[in-house]
Amino acid sequence: MKKTFIFLLMVSMIFAFAGCGGNSSTGDNNGAGGNTTSQGAANNDQKSNQNDVQTTASIVDNEAAFKDAISNKGTWIIATLKDLTFNEDLVLDGTFTNGKKDDNGNDIVQRKIALYTQDENRNVTNRFTLKAPKLTINSPMASIQHGTFVGDLYVSQDNFQLVDAKIDGNVYFTTDSAKSTFKMDAASSVTGKQELKKQ
Repeated sequence: MKKTFIFLLMVSMIFAFAGCGGNSSTGDNNGAGGNTTSQGAANNDQKSNQNDVQTTASIVDNEAAFKDAISNKGTWIIATLKDLTFNEDLVLDGTFTNGKKDDNGNDIVQRKIALYTQDENRNVTNRFTLKAPKLTINSPMASIQHGTFVGDLYVSQDNFQLVDAKIDGNVYFTTDSAKSTFKMDAASSVTGKQELKKQ
């Protein structure tokens, strides 16, 4: 009975993901920015002009699955179900679209690390912590939402966002444009410094 309930919950959330991708500059539709993320499955591949992309979510509960999901073969949403800890540097890589079109009919580029779960009303129910010595953002239009990253964050792409998220460490921007287009909302924080550090 319990397995049946979990299966039905996973199926219902797949449909939630499919219907809530958007082009909001802040992210969630629940007031904090972005797209719904809680449970789901990564199983729909689409071709963009340059990249293989998946427009559903990767729901991960272990370090190996998270590493696969943030790679250039992963998905546009990476949603965690627990705290994750790495002893190695991580890279969010690849260009992905969220399955939606802008007003001109172009695919909307977006990438999201979702460190939380939410209920059917999009209320955040759990927040998680991701720990790594270093996380590099190489995906355009990326964000970290509703959780905590412990380590140093290196931002190499424009328009990176923190949405109700905490960085317990430093944020280094590797280009002038990455620094000038960085955004974080009032609910987000960075404990360390934010500075340009060209590589």
